[in-house]
Amino acid sequence: MILAAGKGTRLLPLTRELPKPLAWLGDRPQIDHAIGELARAGFERVVVNTHHLAERFDAAWRRSQPIEVVLVHEPEILGTAGGVANAAAALGAGDVLVWNADIVAKLDVGTFLAAHAASGAAATLVVGPGSTSVGAGSVGVDATGRVVRLRAHRGLGEARGADYAGIALLSAELRETLCAPGCLVDDAWIPWLERGGAVETWALSAPFLDTGTLAEYLAANLAWLAARGATSFVAPNAAVEPSVRLDRVVVASGARARGEGALRRVVVWPGAEAVAPLEDAVVTRAGVVPIPLAVAST
Repeated sequence: MILAAGKGTRLLPLTRELPKPLAWLGDRPQIDHAIGELARAGFERVVVNTHHLAERFDAAWRRSQPIEVVLVHEPEILGTAGGVANAAAALGAGDVLVWNADIVAKLDVGTFLAAHAASGAAATLVVGPGSTSVGAGSVGVDATGRVVRLRAHRGLGEARGADYAGIALLSAELRETLCAPGCLVDDAWIPWLERGGAVETWALSAPFLDTGTLAEYLAANLAWLAARGATSFVAPNAAVEPSVRLDRVVVASGARARGEGALRRVVVWPGAEAVAPLEDAVVTRAGVVPIPLAVAST
């Protein structure tokens, strides 16, 4: 299941035009990256919950996906746990892999699922590569990788910190405890830990991208380019006039770049038109959204 039912408040004004999961990242909408990872891992079906601008998850978008997409609409936001609980009929029985729609990561799904099954834990949280000092990061783990710290919960034996990557495997047993509305952290994982249950972690081999804010969104596009050794990306059906120089720019499907001079650190959304010179911005059909210059260093 991909959790996509947020309001996208931190990504305003971009989310007045599109729900955050459909914001363009690199060569496609960001939710498509997660669906692609699941398809490559052999999944044949994914459930996506919706709320804000739900109509934008239309039939054409669903047909473009490599696997079947089942939509579950939430007229009122139910939270991360509530979203999974509300989608129980669409998900069916058993364990569920849950992926936040604003997370882009390269996940070895098969190895992850095997590690979860071997652990016997109620949930396994995917964390970023490497570790931080004790007390740092969003998760604290012991020497074996088991969660001992999570928000207000502070257990014993923390050996290092880690950052939760917004992806988790929930056991069938844990799913039975989920409530709607409800939060996975506060209403599922922490109560489970306080009852003495086990929640494990599994580390990615490469950093993940989080696109929660405007700064993070632009930085994620720049990181996507850097990971591919590309100075810019221009979609096959986009147009860039010869008088425009591109420097770390993403020009999405059906977009156009014109004018005289350089576009630097710019994302041009589908169907939008960017006019050079311009830097540190996202360009949508509605206009230019400047991003703070501090982003340029990320």
